[in-house]
Amino acid sequence: MTNPIGDPGHGHSPAAWTAILIMLVAVSIGTVALYLDQIWLVWAAGGLVVVGLIVGWILSKAGFGVNGPKYQPKGH
Repeated sequence: MTNPIGDPGHGHSPAAWTAILIMLVAVSIGTVALYLDQIWLVWAAGGLVVVGLIVGWILSKAGFGVNGPKYQPKGH
């Protein structure tokens, strides 16, 4: 079914999934590190969140984003 508003699909793309997976792992590591009072690892996990953002942006520019030529929408 096609959405008349032109909804891009809420980020259901390889670029979005990869970025979110990296950032989810980073936040998990940062949470455990904060609990264990390893502040250097908390900051490293924060850096990994930034890496996730950059990887998602690069993949989107490489055509794996929602409207990219390498993206193939899946049926629900």
